[in-house]
Amino acid sequence: MTAGRWALRAASLGAALLVWQALTSLDVNLWLRFEQFPTVGEVASTFAERAGAAAYWQDLGFSLRRIVAGFALAAVLGIAVGTAVARSRIAEDLLGPLLEVLRPIPAIALVPVAILLFPSNEQGIVFITFTAAFFPVLVSTRHAVRALTPVWEEAVLTMGGGRGRILFSVVLPGALPGIFGGLSVGIGVSWICVISAEMISGEYGVGYRTWQDYTVVDYPGVLVGMVTIGALGWLTSTAVERAGRRLTRWLPSRDSSGPAPSSAARTRAGRGPKRPPRRALPSPGPVKPGGPRDHAVAAGAAGATGAASGQRSGAAVPVSGPDSFPKRTREVAP
Repeated sequence: MTAGRWALRAASLGAALLVWQALTSLDVNLWLRFEQFPTVGEVASTFAERAGAAAYWQDLGFSLRRIVAGFALAAVLGIAVGTAVARSRIAEDLLGPLLEVLRPIPAIALVPVAILLFPSNEQGIVFITFTAAFFPVLVSTRHAVRALTPVWEEAVLTMGGGRGRILFSVVLPGALPGIFGGLSVGIGVSWICVISAEMISGEYGVGYRTWQDYTVVDYPGVLVGMVTIGALGWLTSTAVERAGRRLTRWLPSRDSSGPAPSSAARTRAGRGPKRPPRRALPSPGPVKPGGPRDHAVAAGAAGATGAASGQRSGAAVPVSGPDSFPKRTREVAP
């Protein structure tokens, strides 16, 4: 990424902070009430105070550990189950109806189920995080595998490859762009659900601390928790996208200066220097009377005249070429 793009992104964030500071410092109260909203300076001072305490980093570590555990489990199982459902009719018949019934249920609605099933809140929060990321990865993997062209698989079969070769050389590499699309969606949904689960049944974590600040009416602390959640979500989503770009380097990429050139432009750019124009052949000059070329021209003219007169009189005119020779037939022995 160029320095100009980095500057543009920093300018957009700076403009948002300036608008926030202006609305809160002037106590703007036009439908949206900013008179009790904390200013940027108050949030920054509270963040500096929290960052110097060990409790802030402890909550940060708990939330990251829950996200990593639940998301990693969802990525492995989501890719495996999605590939199986897309490739096997038996797996689709056995798992498809159950998955389609469970998929519309929000992950945060499973908090009572997690409290009843798991012996500790930590395991229940990891389960909710796993459920939130599992279905986006499953659906994206299933669609990506089904969208693959069968020509690739037939090529591997023609060269003597088996099912394992097809799976690891064709199916998974070909479906990687769609799989990473589901992973990017899943990591964002995981943060939403883990923060909600920490608010409801957690003991530590960014979501738990943010809810505690709300109950004691510490609004700058609530904004610190929100900014922390947004920064963590941005970092983890960026990490997933960078991993996807590294693993799919064979895809056509966009240049930092603009969109990728078209195939015609790449073809023109890859061509070598133009060939020099061909030189014109010298003119044969005038035909000398009585020469060999004069006799050839006269013979051709005479043949053309005879053919035209034969066509007018209805007589058969021999034509040079393959049709002028008699057809030979060959008997095939029974």
